[in-house]
Amino acid sequence: MTTTSALPRSESVDVMLLLEGTFPYVSGGVSSWVNQIVRGFPEYRFGAVFLGSRPEDYGDVRYTLPDNLVHLEVHHVQDVREPPAAASHRGDAKAFELNATLHETLRAARGGPDAQGAIAPASAGELLRGIVPMLADGGPLSERAFLYSERSWEFVTDQYRRFCTDPSFVDYFWTVRIMHAPIWMLARIARSLIPAKCYHSISTGYAGLLGAMLRQRTGRRLLLSEHGIYTKERKIDLFQSTWIADNRGVFDKDPSQVAYFRDTWVRFFETLGRMCYDASDRIVALYETNRLRQIADGAPPERTTNVANGINLPRLAALRERRGDDPPPVLCLIGRVVPIKDVKTFIRTMRTVADRLPGAQGWIAGPEDEDPAYAEECHAIAASLGLQDTVKFLGFQKIDDILPKVGLVVLSSISEALPLVLLEGFAAGVPAVATDVGSCRQLIHGLPGDDAAIGSAGDVVRIADPEALAGAALRLLEDPAAWRAAQAAGIRRVESLYTQDMMFGRYRELYEWALQDPKGAAPGEGWTGGS
Repeated sequence: MTTTSALPRSESVDVMLLLEGTFPYVSGGVSSWVNQIVRGFPEYRFGAVFLGSRPEDYGDVRYTLPDNLVHLEVHHVQDVREPPAAASHRGDAKAFELNATLHETLRAARGGPDAQGAIAPASAGELLRGIVPMLADGGPLSERAFLYSERSWEFVTDQYRRFCTDPSFVDYFWTVRIMHAPIWMLARIARSLIPAKCYHSISTGYAGLLGAMLRQRTGRRLLLSEHGIYTKERKIDLFQSTWIADNRGVFDKDPSQVAYFRDTWVRFFETLGRMCYDASDRIVALYETNRLRQIADGAPPERTTNVANGINLPRLAALRERRGDDPPPVLCLIGRVVPIKDVKTFIRTMRTVADRLPGAQGWIAGPEDEDPAYAEECHAIAASLGLQDTVKFLGFQKIDDILPKVGLVVLSSISEALPLVLLEGFAAGVPAVATDVGSCRQLIHGLPGDDAAIGSAGDVVRIADPEALAGAALRLLEDPAAWRAAQAAGIRRVESLYTQDMMFGRYRELYEWALQDPKGAAPGEGWTGGS
């Protein structure tokens, strides 16, 4: 594995990937997809910017870097750095008026109670284009101006008076500071990053904002590929978080209303999403439901398209030869041990399965270091249910080693997009039982028409229902004929619709177009590809 001190460096690249919390420091479906894409286009020289939280949250890289990944740099948005020296000054009136206009524009575009009295929406992209140069050190909207100018103070206090429903100005003040701190880091990255012929962000969020800055600064085209919808996943994280203040008294709280600071963080990431959508030339979703969600969140419909994930069919199909005729009584969750995967529901599922099917095992094949506290809780639940010999925590495993040994792939997540693990299981001859999230219903039962006529490759149940998950799994494992029918449907579906070659063909069109010199074209102009 490559260490942080030995990262590849280059003077220029064809495609610069913008990655937040994924490849190459975090394993998982999105990281595997990034690795797959880079290796799938050896004719292009790729670079990558990794944006993480804090240095101590990551070790060395988890992947052997492809030879054509010729540049990699690492930045941490929560890394503590010395603020600029205090220097009180009045501040640039026009710059802060432009900043206020951007905030009003985004607030109006979002709608909701904060939008009352806001100005009519303008182009956030045009406003951002004017603001980005001002973020430079010494500029009228520099970090120093934000922290110390009188006009910044006036703007913050005005926003508090107009919109904040939490009684603590101190918490509001520091929330605003913490929330905006990464912006100047991203602006510095955008100014210093090596030249690229095009940019490809794999999410909105901070990576997407960096992409918007680079699009405005260089004029080169920006592609956006969203596996999950970033703002939706951040909402889940924020609603589960315990660090966000809520200073309302017990008699002031309305259970139907989200605490102001929690909602402020949600709105912040929605804002980043809108900026990225506005700047992106093509916006890729994995399936139609997510494309429609992107449009609802502000993506221009004419720039959106669907490109499904695809798997290396020949490599995975070869694993079928290593299987026996009957399904082994092994249920396997392949994924990180984190709350969004709802590993606890999988463990509770195994209590029912073990009671009905003696000798059954539940394997959890994924790293535990991303959220150690959650992983410890999962171990404790397994022990409390007497499942120490039934539920196996295997850590990270290669799918080629594990898929021939399991009877069912089980996905108990509370949020997914188009999970590669289901497609990989199908190709290897393993049916699946999954929660009804993302495109799981589409993958297992098929879309109406010829796809659905293929048959069901398993079953889909509601979220957080161990009994339903167990029942669906047992119906397949206890009926070899039903299991073989599901296996055949999965194989046929993945061979027909979800191969790596199909995915590469669509991305080849996107890259060939994006790598052309846009000659100053506005985002989205000049695209003639299919949707």
